[in-house]
Amino acid sequence: MSNNSSVTYTTLLTDLRRYLERGFTQESDPYVYEQLPRLITLAERRISRELKVTGFIVPVTTTLPAGVSVYPKPDRWRETVSMHIGTNSIHSRSYEYIRNYWPDSEETGTPEYYADYDYFHWLIAPTPATDTTIEILYYEQPRFLGEETQTNFITDFAPDLLLYGTLLEAAPYLKNDARLQTWQTLYDRAAQSLNGEDLQRILDRTAIRNKA
Repeated sequence: MSNNSSVTYTTLLTDLRRYLERGFTQESDPYVYEQLPRLITLAERRISRELKVTGFIVPVTTTLPAGVSVYPKPDRWRETVSMHIGTNSIHSRSYEYIRNYWPDSEETGTPEYYADYDYFHWLIAPTPATDTTIEILYYEQPRFLGEETQTNFITDFAPDLLLYGTLLEAAPYLKNDARLQTWQTLYDRAAQSLNGEDLQRILDRTAIRNKA
């Protein structure tokens, strides 16, 4: 799929109502009408949880403050890809490893390792001795669709995946088990296609680097 897609949050709602033949107005079918936005959000969460594609990776350059060992993760963070200070990689380790390696967080040095402190924070060790610029790559949950956010990466590059993912979420809600396998098959096919396109881009970049 290309980013020339005309799919938006509003057109997706229209398509879902036509596929389901339900929820056209709040007066005629209030439960489905009100549930559709929630089902779209569930599908977006499923997609970002199950697929690790380049379009979900966000680079950010920020500063680790001197003397601070616990650092907040960005909004909508899902998984860390890598960290670098200049050309040096900051390596991922377990929380227990870092606590054993650098037990006194008040001692400072040059950061070498990071771990998930909790879902919202990283633990850095050694604790930075000075304000340190760091580049972080991470998988992000794309901004959720709504009236104020009509498009995102998924609508632009995988609108079919989002459609089938939402229909897949709708089947149990509507107790329509007969359609569950159909939506699952179509969702899996769209996911494989997106993963395949992403892999080809990675291979193409590798080939270009090797030729250089």
